[in-house]
Amino acid sequence: MVSLADLNNDLRLAVDTGSVALGTKETERAINGNRAKLVVITSKGKQDANDDLTHLCSVAGVKIVRFEGSSMELGTVCGKPHSINSLAVIEPGNSKILEEEY
Repeated sequence: MVSLADLNNDLRLAVDTGSVALGTKETERAINGNRAKLVVITSKGKQDANDDLTHLCSVAGVKIVRFEGSSMELGTVCGKPHSINSLAVIEPGNSKILEEEY
């Protein structure tokens, strides 16, 4: 099993070296545009938004990873000074986020 620290490192690498859509609206656009390869949602985020994203991912066949933390913690992991409820990985860059099971 891959640890939470590994997820955090892979998320940061994906943000820094790949292409990532940050926020619920951008994540929805990435899913609807068939660009999202993986979606990360916070476990302590806005439940209605998470339910909508979960449904979109199930219809589009996009894998979902639950980030066990708050939206502020996800923002911090991504190197952003604000909260992020969800993100979509479009290109993983140097991370192994698409290859691991979290």
